[in-house]
Amino acid sequence: MSSAPPALVAPEVSDRYEAVIGLEVHVQLATRSKIFCGCPTSFGAPPNTNVCPVCLGLPGALPVLSRQSVEMAIQGALALNCRINPVSRFARKNYFYPDLPKGYQISQYDQPVAEHGCVDIVVNGISRRIGITRVHMEDDAGKSIHDGFKDSARYSYVDLNRCGMPLIEIVTEPDLRSSDEAYAFLTELKQVLQYVAVSTCDMEKGHLRCDANVSVRPRGAEKLGTKAEVKNLNSFRYLKMALDHEIARQIALIESGGKVVQETRLYNPDTGETVSMRSKEHAHDYRYFPEPDLVPLRIGEAWLGEIRARMPELPKVKRARFTGEFGLRDYDAEVLTATRPLAEYYERAVRASGDPKAAANWVMGDLLGALNAEGKEIADSPVNAEQLGELVALIARGEISGKIAKEVFPKMFVSGESAAAIIEREGLKQISDTGALEKIVAEVVAGNPKQVEQFKGGKQTVLGYLVGQVMKASRGQANPQMVNELLRKKLE
Repeated sequence: MSSAPPALVAPEVSDRYEAVIGLEVHVQLATRSKIFCGCPTSFGAPPNTNVCPVCLGLPGALPVLSRQSVEMAIQGALALNCRINPVSRFARKNYFYPDLPKGYQISQYDQPVAEHGCVDIVVNGISRRIGITRVHMEDDAGKSIHDGFKDSARYSYVDLNRCGMPLIEIVTEPDLRSSDEAYAFLTELKQVLQYVAVSTCDMEKGHLRCDANVSVRPRGAEKLGTKAEVKNLNSFRYLKMALDHEIARQIALIESGGKVVQETRLYNPDTGETVSMRSKEHAHDYRYFPEPDLVPLRIGEAWLGEIRARMPELPKVKRARFTGEFGLRDYDAEVLTATRPLAEYYERAVRASGDPKAAANWVMGDLLGALNAEGKEIADSPVNAEQLGELVALIARGEISGKIAKEVFPKMFVSGESAAAIIEREGLKQISDTGALEKIVAEVVAGNPKQVEQFKGGKQTVLGYLVGQVMKASRGQANPQMVNELLRKKLE
């Protein structure tokens, strides 16, 4: 085992080394039942209630593979550009722990469901492709809860509700070179998996957990250094902090003449350090052998074709389409595709309004601002996409001004009413009648002789003041373009 973590190293020392990082990401699939039995996957149930003989590992209980789990695993793998293997096999991964009642985990070893994928990331303006080695299916273990010391004794409890939860483990190639790249990879991975609806990726509920294999080597060297595994990183922030510390720890250890040993470490967020947990296991330590109670999983072309046909447009493709088809800026396209529900809302608003850029501005500005202030998600918006599109279309047709629209939208958000209903009830329709506007313009010109003289004297900026006076007199309902034209005609 290694000694306590050394102090951080100076930047000039750190620059002489290169980090090599690979991630193992565990994702809980959003199925209705567990992977090998019919127990529910609902979160927050009382301890040890969502269990049955199969997930409790009782003698004679046999697993039955869930079709929904397989299809979601395939969808996730396709979203990560993986090759789906026509034949895969489950294996027993043997280890003993209080929250693993079977004494083994049903996983996949040498024949996973999918292999050879990739995820593209961008960090500091530089694009990189991160390889996916494999995606395999497995069931989860239970949860141990350590309650500290009471009456001079330490108590631990076991909740087996999580036993048998369906997981996919996504293993990357050692292609990541910094904590920033690891953060960007996980961000992209989470977004893609949420788009295809195979997982909520809710880290607070343990639906996405990450282990990181970290080593360092002199910059330019080909040979990999000895790696340490940092386990159970359950937030993106902790992942970044843990990697930064572990990289610095290994560099400092090497610089001081020490040697990095292969081990499993845990990150302590209270101290900001990684601490040794145990020596690193090897594959042979788990005594893998084929699961005798499950036949090989065969995925035919017909079944795979059905699953491919259900795949939605992925974020990267959608971003490119939004910039190409709708003429949006890269930043706007990124914001509007942050989640699949938001992107779909925006597209429906575009169809209703016919104006992609105006719709984008209203969604990103007024709508998201109001939702954030209320702590609501896009799915809970009181203003649906068609209503927002109608509001944008009313502005485009000149039936209301942008100023009036800014007054109407908050009322829509509170009441859920359409813009047309609010405008009709409150008499907010834009005035585009030439006769009515000429009358208001004449009154404003007559009431502001000083500004009129200034305009005639060549001070063109005064026109803006006079337009403002007409808009004020019309309670913001005058058509601004017509007001400009009528004022110039009147003054000239």
